[in-house]
Amino acid sequence: MKNLRSRTLPVLAASVALSVLAACGGGGGGGASTAPQASQAGPVAEPTSPVTITFSSWVGNDKGMKALYAKFKTEHPNITVEFQDVPAEESEKKLTTQVAGGNPPDAAYVDASNVATFAPRKALVDLESYMARSDVAKPDDFVDAFRAQATVDGKMYGLPFDGESTGLYYRKDLFQAAGITEPPKTWDEFTAAAQKLTDPAKKQYGFQVFAPEAEYYFYPWLWQNGGELLSQDEKTFLLNNDAGKQAADYYVGLSKYSSPDYLNSNSYDARIGFAQGQIGMYMAGSWFAGTLSDEFPKIEGKWATAPLPSGTAGCKTTIAGDALVLFAKGKKQDAAWKWIEFLNKPENMATWTYKSTGTLLPPRTELLDSPDLVKEKPVLKGFADLMKCGVNYNIANKSWPRVTEELNTELGNAMFSKVTPTEALDNTAAEFDKLGSR
Repeated sequence: MKNLRSRTLPVLAASVALSVLAACGGGGGGGASTAPQASQAGPVAEPTSPVTITFSSWVGNDKGMKALYAKFKTEHPNITVEFQDVPAEESEKKLTTQVAGGNPPDAAYVDASNVATFAPRKALVDLESYMARSDVAKPDDFVDAFRAQATVDGKMYGLPFDGESTGLYYRKDLFQAAGITEPPKTWDEFTAAAQKLTDPAKKQYGFQVFAPEAEYYFYPWLWQNGGELLSQDEKTFLLNNDAGKQAADYYVGLSKYSSPDYLNSNSYDARIGFAQGQIGMYMAGSWFAGTLSDEFPKIEGKWATAPLPSGTAGCKTTIAGDALVLFAKGKKQDAAWKWIEFLNKPENMATWTYKSTGTLLPPRTELLDSPDLVKEKPVLKGFADLMKCGVNYNIANKSWPRVTEELNTELGNAMFSKVTPTEALDNTAAEFDKLGSR
C-alpha cells in the first residue's frame, strides 16, 4: 500500500493535474455528479446479471485487498472488479488523463487530497444520495477531519478508508540519560527537552526538522498557535499573520537542536539517525512505528510515542489518508458503489487497517474508540487519540499546490538561515497574491 509519508513531499503533479483538468473543461465537461438511483428509496439493488467494474488503485495486489475482494465476491457474485494497478506516485496523473479523456474508472482508491483536486471539476460523484440509502456509510460515521478531507462545497465526494495522524516519537533511553522523566506536553517543555538532549560533541541532537518537508511538519505548530492557512472562502492568505509568524519562529528555531547531517533529508531517510540514537525526538505519522518495528527490532523497548506538545490553541495535528471515490463519467456507478460500500464496512475497514501488518488507522469514530484497536496494536493508541485532533488542510483553491511548494522552499531556506521565518511567510504570501486566489 502507499506509504503515507509520501504525502509530506510537495508534488508538482498536483498543480499539473489541476491545469490539465481546467484545460479540458473539468474532465468531461461537467458530467452529472448525482447517482442514477438517487430518486429511489432503500439500499442500492444488486445487479440481476453479471457486471464488471473498473477500480484504480496501487493496492490491487496487496494480500489484504485480495482477501477482501474474495469476500466481496461471495456476497456479490454478479459484480466483478477489474483492478487497474497504478503506482502510487503516478495515480493522480493517470486519473487526470483518464478524466480528461472521458474514460475514467468506475471507482478508485485515492489519496484523500485528490478529492479536492477532482471534485471541483465535476469529475466525481456526490456520494450523499448513496449514503442516504446506505446502512453502512453515513457522514457522521467518520472523524471530523477525515470527513472534511472528503468534502467539497459541503458535499462528500469520497468515503474515508484509512489514515494516520502525526505524533511524537522519543528515545526512552536518551530521555533517561538526560534526566527527562516524561515526554513534553507544552512548547516550553519541548524546548527544554530538546536542549537537554542536544550534545553536538556526541553527535546527539534533541529533535529533527526536515527542510525538504518543512511545510507539512510546520502545520501542527501553526494550528496549535491559533494560526490558519487561508480564510474560509480560500481567497485570503492568513499564514503570515502574527500567530503564523510566531509559530514559524518557534518551528524554524528548532533547527538548532537538529542534526546537520539530516537537515536536508526527509522523515523516512532520517529514520536511521533515530534508530542509531543520534536523534532524541522525532515527528512522524503512525507509519514510522511500523517502519521501526520492521527495520530496527533491536531498539524495541527503547522508543515510545506521545502526542505532540500542545500550544495555546490545544491539540492540533496533521492527518493523511486514502478515500474511495466514484467517477461521474463511470458507466456502472451503482455496482461500483456496492464495492466501495463493502470496503467501508467497519469489519472490513478494521481488517484493512489495524488488523493488518501495517500501522494504518481507521477513520471511523467507532473503530478508533474500540478497545479492540488498542488490543491489536497498542502502539497506535496515541495516534488514534490524535486523529480526533486532526485538522483538514485539503484546499480546493487551484493555486494552492504551487503556494505550498513555495512555502516548503521558503521554510527550508529559513532553516538554512537564507531568510528569516517572517520573510519566508511574507514571500509565500506574495506568491499567493501573484497566482491569484482562484
